[in-house]
Amino acid sequence: MDHEQLSKTLTAVKAYAEEHHVPIMEDQGIRELTGLLLQQQPESILEIGSAIGFSAIMMASELAGCQIDTIERDDVRYEKAVEFIAQSGLGGQIRIFHADALEMDLSLLDREYDAIFIDAAKGQYERFFEKYETLLSEQGVIYCDNMYMHGLADQEISDIPRRKRTMIRNLKNFKEHMLNHPSYDTALLPVGDGIMVCKKRAN
Repeated sequence: MDHEQLSKTLTAVKAYAEEHHVPIMEDQGIRELTGLLLQQQPESILEIGSAIGFSAIMMASELAGCQIDTIERDDVRYEKAVEFIAQSGLGGQIRIFHADALEMDLSLLDREYDAIFIDAAKGQYERFFEKYETLLSEQGVIYCDNMYMHGLADQEISDIPRRKRTMIRNLKNFKEHMLNHPSYDTALLPVGDGIMVCKKRAN
């Protein structure tokens, strides 16, 4: 891995994200996520929501040999992600799909992933979980970012702007669903914008 090439790419990704208001993971959040992944040592990761490729590049750079599949719906973000992944020199580890994750043909993906990272439309987390958990390996882990939604998830629904209420309500319901799920051990970590870690229990 060419560290100088990687560093230049990450600088360019962050600059583009700031200029074009593309949400990417906060530094503390991505450090925590990659730290958790280094402990887990997955051989394969599925990411729902590539944006412009930042988290996929970070995961690939920290986990040598790990294969990452990532899905992005937005045309412009997909094109930028393809460009940045190629620039990073980590294209051999990352396969990106241009699709709506809720409509994705699962037969195009691998049959099993050790980790699934959900970082797409916040109001749809439960639907993503229901669709993709079938691809999670035995004792695999699902990671979900933005569980705090910049503090909105801790507020009363009546205090939240009306246009965001359904999304926040869905996110809260998903959190409760996972914290009480009989097949998963779930923890909500107070780092970045809140990362939820859901580890599948052994049968």
